[in-house]
Amino acid sequence: MSPARVAQVTRAAQAAPATRPTVSVVIAAYADDRWTQLSEAVASVAAQTRPAFETIVVVDHNPDLLSRARRELTDAVIIANVGVRGASAARNTGVALSRGEIVAFLDDDACATPDWLETLIAGFADPTVAGVGGRVDPLWATARPRWFPREFDWTVGASYSGMPETTAPVRNVWANNMALRRAAFDAAGGFREDFGKLGASSRPEDTELCMRVTSGSWLYEPTSAVGHWVPAQRATIRFFLRRCFAEGQGKAEIAAMDGAAKSTSTERSYTVRVLPSAVGRGLREAMAGDRSGALRSAAIVGGFGMAAVGFALGCVSAASHRAALRPAKTDLVVSR
Repeated sequence: MSPARVAQVTRAAQAAPATRPTVSVVIAAYADDRWTQLSEAVASVAAQTRPAFETIVVVDHNPDLLSRARRELTDAVIIANVGVRGASAARNTGVALSRGEIVAFLDDDACATPDWLETLIAGFADPTVAGVGGRVDPLWATARPRWFPREFDWTVGASYSGMPETTAPVRNVWANNMALRRAAFDAAGGFREDFGKLGASSRPEDTELCMRVTSGSWLYEPTSAVGHWVPAQRATIRFFLRRCFAEGQGKAEIAAMDGAAKSTSTERSYTVRVLPSAVGRGLREAMAGDRSGALRSAAIVGGFGMAAVGFALGCVSAASHRAALRPAKTDLVVSR
């Protein structure tokens, strides 16, 4: 989509008629220790300037959390995940129950700004838009580590430096702040229930879904913002490197499922355009007296290296899996 087309979409959204599509918000939840954040997420949806048609909280195989949510979260419909354990099946369960023309997703540890839905669904004024994603700001439980490069905020589920700063077409958006047409979701088959976030283990199931949506384009709308909680244990080098490795593995799995060219297009641009500039900036900051600049540059190199290793090992694993599934060749014996 060209910049002129994006501007056209924006103007169309601003001139949209009073009759707008209904929106169902789906929140997947699984952890008791996220209760405070879950409550804030539900409350933030209830406080929207553009009200949702319904809010559906799907509790993922946690009976105690399910009971408490049904007692206390009176602004939402509370249901249990009827599929396999994991965020993908939980979200699919929520969509199956939903009645809105648009389905929006919010994480259980995220909090939407009051105009989140208003700005998120504006792009749907263009019928060629299948889905829209918004900005995610990190809410650090502790101070942001000085070594943590903003180019890697994706490791904590937040928007990162290098993403568009105005409304723009993108390959994919993230499930902690996204919306898409219900018809497009159904046509794509929903989230893959054998791929995605399970507890603390994460794989890019949202990217994989976006790539299977072929009924329209995706937009990134940075004015539609949510805050995403970042607990202290995610502000460590150990988590940072482990998350980079997992992302690389996940992208390798997507490449095996959907093709390498499309599944790594955004990553190639990010690697060539964003990361070298960020490393150079960190080194210049270090030379100017900011020691943490060198640490940020080192973190970028280390994070990229771990992602590359994860991707390489993921490709080897996928190739081995395909080889194991390939039927063995047998010699034909022709009897006379």
